[in-house]
Amino acid sequence: MKYTVENLEIIYKSILRTFLHRKTEQGLYEAEQFSRTILEHKVSPEEFVSIHRAALEELFPSLPVGVQDSFDLLLEVMMGYGLAYREHQSLRDRQKEIETEIDVAANMQQTLLPKEIPNVQGLDIGVVSVPANKMSGDYYHFVKDDNQCIGVAIADIIGKGVPAALCMSMIKYAMDSLPEQRLQPGALLENLNRVVEQNVDDSMFITMMYGSYDPRTHDFHYSGAGHEPGFYYDAKEDSFQDLVTKGLVLGVSRRVKFREYHRTVHPGDFIVFLSDGVTEGRVDNEFIEREHVVKLIRKYMKLPAQEMVEGVYRDLATIQGFSMRDDFTLVILRRNV
Repeated sequence: MKYTVENLEIIYKSILRTFLHRKTEQGLYEAEQFSRTILEHKVSPEEFVSIHRAALEELFPSLPVGVQDSFDLLLEVMMGYGLAYREHQSLRDRQKEIETEIDVAANMQQTLLPKEIPNVQGLDIGVVSVPANKMSGDYYHFVKDDNQCIGVAIADIIGKGVPAALCMSMIKYAMDSLPEQRLQPGALLENLNRVVEQNVDDSMFITMMYGSYDPRTHDFHYSGAGHEPGFYYDAKEDSFQDLVTKGLVLGVSRRVKFREYHRTVHPGDFIVFLSDGVTEGRVDNEFIEREHVVKLIRKYMKLPAQEMVEGVYRDLATIQGFSMRDDFTLVILRRNV
């Protein structure tokens, strides 16, 4: 039914008359239903004051002058309130649109992440990646070739929201379009750097670490672009070493070379890739030290790789009151004994 101001006045006058004469719960219910009607038809507060005034003047022709004059004041107040209310409604509608866009981008992000952990003979792999909010700036990716060689990438996009999701999409498809170079870390980062520099806004940067493991020779080659150093666990020495790399973040300069590093992975050794959300978590406004992360890894290192990463995440989330300030991604690749 299409309502006019006249229709609404007639309906409201009937509701008001019934309530004033009977004062029943039914009258209150009808008033509640009427409030929904005027909301649906976007009746402003000042318009409703006019409707109420007209209804009273008709029901009570001898309404005191002071009461009638008070409606003029109320109308002025409601005009200001109405403007603020409509602005609030507009902002709320825009917020809903943004939340919908974020939900779409978050779902898109999930489609970009690996559906499952790859199966590589002789290698145990564990992954946990948890965004601090709906959208994540972290990204990880696995690449496997016909020789069972596996490449693993972990990246942190300096920027959040929809742009980060679009950037992730670009990284994934850029990596997938370089099959002949994807398992060569230095060459891969150089190609990605050119793509990022040409296509990403100057306000956004990407840190990344990429490594490739050959299960035939147990050689691990890796390279980094300004990313948080990972760890290498030497089973024979029972020691952790930082996987430090030297390389500029992606997207800063077009002509950048990335040094490639090498490790021979022995039985029981494992490689840890992580984002800065793992090492830069805070407890009582103090950063969690890398040494503490190592202690947690040691705590769970007798378990399968997936249980290791889940245990580390669970402990770090617990000590932070399950309020992670940054995205958390942890990847472990361990050569079976």
